[in-house]
Amino acid sequence: MAEFLQGAMAKVRPLPTIDLDLTQACGCVLGADVPAPGPLPAFDHATVDGYAVRLEDVTGASAERPVNLKVLGDVSAASWRPVRLVAGTCFAVAAGAALPSGTDAVIPLNWTDEGMAAVQVIQAPKRGHGLKRTGSERASGEVLAHNGRQVTPQLVALLAAAGVGDIIVRPTPRVVVIATGDELMDTGRVSQPGQLVDVNSHALTAAASEAGAHAYRVGICDDEPEALRAVLDDQTLRADLIITTGGTGTGPGDMVRRTFGRDRTVTFSPVSVYPCNTIGFGTVGPEEVPITCLPGDPGAAMIAFEVLARPIILRLAGAEPVFRPSVRANLIESVSSPVGYREFRPVHVAERRGGGYTVAPLPGGPYTLSSLAEATGLMVLGEKVTTAPAGSTVDILLFDRHR
Repeated sequence: MAEFLQGAMAKVRPLPTIDLDLTQACGCVLGADVPAPGPLPAFDHATVDGYAVRLEDVTGASAERPVNLKVLGDVSAASWRPVRLVAGTCFAVAAGAALPSGTDAVIPLNWTDEGMAAVQVIQAPKRGHGLKRTGSERASGEVLAHNGRQVTPQLVALLAAAGVGDIIVRPTPRVVVIATGDELMDTGRVSQPGQLVDVNSHALTAAASEAGAHAYRVGICDDEPEALRAVLDDQTLRADLIITTGGTGTGPGDMVRRTFGRDRTVTFSPVSVYPCNTIGFGTVGPEEVPITCLPGDPGAAMIAFEVLARPIILRLAGAEPVFRPSVRANLIESVSSPVGYREFRPVHVAERRGGGYTVAPLPGGPYTLSSLAEATGLMVLGEKVTTAPAGSTVDILLFDRHR
């Protein structure tokens, strides 16, 4: 499996960078460092409503011995004319306002009697209280965010404050999901003998979206090679990755494998991954769009997505790392595993007091969708593991799941 995955990942390159408006870039990955165009903050300013003062004028101020200062005027956040403090004076300032020259601190309103022509100060501030100095967060030219970082709402706030209007990013990958099978029917009805609800195209489209892609569900494609080729011809221009599900086996009805096997565009490899068995990877169309062919069983398809398709989506997006975060955890009950396979088993992960994790396997394993729905991670058991006893330490891939 490791060789197959390494070979597939080696053929995938991050998408070319584009220049995007800051607000449109949220969720993308930076394609270049973003330097600060100027200092942040750009000028000394008040962080609270109050009075800009010199420190020597208010030293020792208290409720018992208030200090009286003359108020020279008001400075609003929109004020632009330069003003200066002199001994025994202050300015009333609004949060965000540029500070008068000579300001050492801004005294909050509740430390005063809130006078207008003159004010009584009843508490002495420390130097720098209630203000921010030029460049105290970032110096001009300093890197605000490095190449490869995901653009989050918090980063958008930082970049906007620094005066950045557009950034170079890698675009969000476009992923097309196709389910194959004459037996499939769409959701909204209870399946009957000879019919199966199309679980996979819905689940995999959601999984691709969760991985950060623009995901499009094409729906159900009949088990006809020409029908599949027609769908692919229609979709390759809008896709950076195509995911098919179903038809990857070696039986006479496994149309996906037979179609691509004749075209020799996709390699189907038996993988030692439980419960996947066979996964396909290759490229289609003149644009050589990557394609992953996943099993038809819903549990196997979801595991195969985690093993292959999700890392490819993150590689296309330029993100690092491309794999789920991994931790070691103590197993609270014994489990058995099929020999010769690397098993990915749904588990519930709990953080222990004092640090570390415990993990409990969920009933039914990966073939039970209810266990996948409740899982907060996947336990990974190696090919040589047949039994993992209670109390042993195992590897866990963590889902980013909020409960």
